Amino acid sequence: MIGGVDEAGRGPLVGPLVIAVVVGDSDVLLGVGVRDSKALSPGARERVFARVLEVAECVNYIVVEPHIVDMYTSKGLLNALEIDYTAKLLATCPADVYYVDSPDVKPERYGSALSMATGKRIVALNKGERVPQVAAASIVAKVVRDRLIDLLKREVGDFGSGYPSDPRTVEFVKRGLVPSECIRHSWKVRFKV
Repeated sequence: MIGGVDEAGRGPLVGPLVIAVVVGDSDVLLGVGVRDSKALSPGARERVFARVLEVAECVNYIVVEPHIVDMYTSKGLLNALEIDYTAKLLATCPADVYYVDSPDVKPERYGSALSMATGKRIVALNKGERVPQVAAASIVAKVVRDRLIDLLKREVGDFGSGYPSDPRTVEFVKRGLVPSECIRHSWKVRFKV
């Protein structure tokens, strides 16, 4: 059985990081339309997400709140954060091998570290979404994060994309319109928001 891991929300100023794992048959996942979440419209992602939940052997995700991201980022350990939380996640969805979309420019280094942390067989890849299980995990992570961001927007208003390059997001953060616990303060300093 093959598992795939991907994340959504590594770089935003607002909101959590979501890491997902999907274990299932490649052909079945391809049959429901999995591919890189960025290649699908929000509506298509929602439809494929629902189908993935129906056909996969195992689906799970973990939400890493902004203060945890800040704790790791302040020490320059963002990849270590992903290793720590992915290790917890893999314990919930057994597979023979896991393909992981690597956040490290050297995927072998990331894969080796994750394998040591989990004792599991890991294949880390850049652009890992070409593996159906990773593409499915990409969709799960993106849909979960988008839903959480939509809930926040209902509460505080449309703050834009949530990224530090978005003037609307920066304005909302500067004006204190986004709750402090939803902001990555390490990003705030880094981008002089």
